[in-house]
Amino acid sequence: MRSLDLSPLYRSAIGFDRLASLLDSMAATEQNQPAYPPYNIELTGEDAYRISMAVAGFDEAELDIQLEQNRLTVSGQKPANNDANRNFLHRGIAARNFERRFQLADHVRVTDAQLVNGLLHIDLVREIPEAMKPRKIEISNGKLLSADRGVKADVQGSESDKAA
Repeated sequence: MRSLDLSPLYRSAIGFDRLASLLDSMAATEQNQPAYPPYNIELTGEDAYRISMAVAGFDEAELDIQLEQNRLTVSGQKPANNDANRNFLHRGIAARNFERRFQLADHVRVTDAQLVNGLLHIDLVREIPEAMKPRKIEISNGKLLSADRGVKADVQGSESDKAA
């Protein structure tokens, strides 16, 4: 078992508390999370993702998808006593209740969810606000800056002359 001590990060980084807490919680939940149901995460575009989960035996009414504070929770609940009158010789299809959690990054939202052929597809997209997108800063030559400084100095000088 691997353990990761993040205490130096808490001591020397300011404003990264959320990141350190996220790493702590991910390490703890990853060890406790069962492998059922199996899932894939794929990149479908530059800022688009898809989670595909194998949920054979579940219908739409038995599945629940919730998004709360960047945490996507997918759960499946089978009704009790559904198989009480059935006599299985071999039971290889797992149709048990489950809950699977995914931590989403900031600005990632769920756009669609579909159940097709026993696979639950959840489409996600990352939408970065305009204020956070990189922008190009134009570089001007030094002549414009020194000319602007001269104008500012002249304006300040004329204002001090008016005050006197």
